[in-house]
Amino acid sequence: MLGAGVLVSLVLLALGVPIFTVFLLLATFGGFDSARGFAQEFGGGVQSLFALGTSPITAPILSTIPLFILAGFLMAESKTADRTVRVAQAALGWMPGGLAVCTIFACAVFTTFTGASGVTIVALGGLLMPALLKEKYPERFSLGLLAGTGSVGLLFPPAVPLFVYGTIYGVQAQAMAATESGEMKLISFSTDRFVFAGIVPGLVLVGMLSIYAVVVAIRKGVPRQSFHFGALVKSLLVALPELLIPVLIIGGLLLGLQLPQLASLCVLYVLIIEVLVYRDLAPARLWKVVRASMGLAGAIFAIVLTAQAFTSYLVTARVPQAIVEWILAHFGSKWTFLLALNVMLLIVGMVMDIFSAIVVVVPLIAPAAVKMGVDPFHLGVIFLLNLEVGYLHPPVGLNLFITSFTFRKPILEVTMAALPPLFIMIAALFVVTYVEPLTVVPEPDRRGRASEMVRQVHVKYQEATAVRELTLPDGKAMKVSDCEPIADATHKEDCTGLFIDVTQCRQKAGGRVGSECEKKAIDEYVARSKADEATGEDDWADEDEDDADKDDADKGKGKGKAKGDGADKGDGADKDDPKAGGTPN
Repeated sequence: MLGAGVLVSLVLLALGVPIFTVFLLLATFGGFDSARGFAQEFGGGVQSLFALGTSPITAPILSTIPLFILAGFLMAESKTADRTVRVAQAALGWMPGGLAVCTIFACAVFTTFTGASGVTIVALGGLLMPALLKEKYPERFSLGLLAGTGSVGLLFPPAVPLFVYGTIYGVQAQAMAATESGEMKLISFSTDRFVFAGIVPGLVLVGMLSIYAVVVAIRKGVPRQSFHFGALVKSLLVALPELLIPVLIIGGLLLGLQLPQLASLCVLYVLIIEVLVYRDLAPARLWKVVRASMGLAGAIFAIVLTAQAFTSYLVTARVPQAIVEWILAHFGSKWTFLLALNVMLLIVGMVMDIFSAIVVVVPLIAPAAVKMGVDPFHLGVIFLLNLEVGYLHPPVGLNLFITSFTFRKPILEVTMAALPPLFIMIAALFVVTYVEPLTVVPEPDRRGRASEMVRQVHVKYQEATAVRELTLPDGKAMKVSDCEPIADATHKEDCTGLFIDVTQCRQKAGGRVGSECEKKAIDEYVARSKADEATGEDDWADEDEDDADKDDADKGKGKGKAKGDGADKGDGADKDDPKAGGTPN
């Protein structure tokens, strides 16, 4: 049934049916195909749709999307592009390829706020294409440069795809943590930190494209402009209120402001400078801008929410687990997995819009990426950079068609012109993929439940003060590292528990070595070890032992229970984890 739904969906997409209706159709077919029955399966998908939009965790992040889109549309409707280009040209026009480098930076800044490469090409193309040709840049180079740089700003905050990815990955991490006992529970991921992850990789991409522009300008003998400090200062002062927006957003995040607060302040700030300071926008035009921006925001929400319904079926059908098993069976290392992931995402980015790709593909690959040891922030950067490249990838990359339409050029000519920037972007993608330290995120905030913080402090204190070596009755020295090679979990726990018990005994004895408590703990451990060797049993506690013997055995296991009046009841929360109870390293 689902296979038929996929075929029908492909036909509908070819006919131009909106993709959000296709997602709902796939969710419907998935409901009919489910063993749980249509009502339960489809109803669960619809419930996940509403849960994504109303959850106190995801709703605040999703609320930032229309706000940042509105800010971008307000800037696109004003003369922000002109002022940005003048600053870039005054600052870089003196160097080889100065105007081409200005084009790259201007497109990156503009795409960061608009979030849609098509808007960047249309808005800046009419301004930059004539300027590039006037400065003697080859037409083919100029055409490819504008097509290739239309999406290079999607890694910089506050680009909307950053928030969409952060929301979807966060939901998936929570879902897997609730059903898995493995690595997903160890993930520390937040959208507030993820928005910083793409800054350095984005600069790497912009830098590599800039080097290409400089080389072409030198080879073609493009004349340079003379540098005028006064012109730079004048253009910088004029555009400063707009150029400060990314700085203010990043600074607000570092100061601890929440994303919805920053998005609201960003819209208010842009309204003030565009309407009252620059006066580029008349109040009568605001409704037109708001309507257009909310149309785009509504389309994004429709895609994200309906795709979530389809993704809910994929999760309940255990498709991610099947993908994980297949990947683990066919890929021997993280690096080969990342190579295959890049190839897959390039294809996805070519045929799907970025928001659909995020919502559908991220839940499928996230569990496999965790199993392969890929950092979640690094995975997000790889994911978004692949989709950036996909905008330019032939034969159906979106930027190719938008550039062809904007400049009235044949699609084949645009494709050939875009190949050099495409190869450079793919090279940058491999650099970012295999040089993981380029993905830089701030440290997580140290916040949470007070009891958990107290427990962590207690664990660290026990680890720092725990006994690491002791002497057995036969004079043999025993180290805590001797416990690590023990394969049996019960025996290993018993071994590490001995050091915890001895540590507690010495603390009660004021640091004195060889107290009666310590001797008793060591003797009990030795007796159990000999009994294990004699019986060959895995369990040293016999089922017929009386309650008193069992109590002694529990003490020997070292599960954080103290002997005598030195017991700390707070250790009980850690008894299932011997290492959390203070096992020394």
